[in-house]
Amino acid sequence: MKKRTSTLPNMVMSLGIITIAAAALLAWTHSVTEAPIAAAAKQKQIDAIKSVAPKFNNDPLSQAWTYTPDGSDSPFTVFPAYEDGTLTGAAVEGYTLNGFSGEIRVMYGFAADGTITGYEVLSHAETPGLGAKTNEWFRSDIGNRSVIGRNPANTEMRVTKDAGGTIDAITAATISSRAFLDALRESYKAFVAYNGHKTTNTLADNE
Repeated sequence: MKKRTSTLPNMVMSLGIITIAAAALLAWTHSVTEAPIAAAAKQKQIDAIKSVAPKFNNDPLSQAWTYTPDGSDSPFTVFPAYEDGTLTGAAVEGYTLNGFSGEIRVMYGFAADGTITGYEVLSHAETPGLGAKTNEWFRSDIGNRSVIGRNPANTEMRVTKDAGGTIDAITAATISSRAFLDALRESYKAFVAYNGHKTTNTLADNE
């Protein structure tokens, strides 16, 4: 049998078939994994809210409210915590793009008066052993590391290396520390904005 001569059209056709098959496989893989990934992300969010927010018996997810800082295109999300109709505080999912390796996303908890009740780092790309310590460092009782129990209304939430700062930075990871506190300050602003929004709406409803 005469061997078929390889031609440019044949090569292009073969490449086209391979490309289409690869694209179809990628699309199928995405459709199969999309739902489980989304469900895992939502569960992580729910667990973080429960971990940092004051006691509540409402559904914070269904009452979520967004706040967009000046100069940003991406909002912070406030998950209000209510117990029997009374605001006990909130969990705020905030972020900063100023980490040593990019975005740091954190869930911060606030009591009704603004006192920090907890936090959970949701995602980051900081250096292992340095900036990656954020999830433990800022809850430690050593020195002035902990932010928990402090209120940004009367405490300067900046590293001690900066003017007026009160929080000890992670050793050899000042950039990551500044980023974490930057996200915290903006998250507090989001909580304050939610309180203002809630009060305005309540007054309007009572008129």
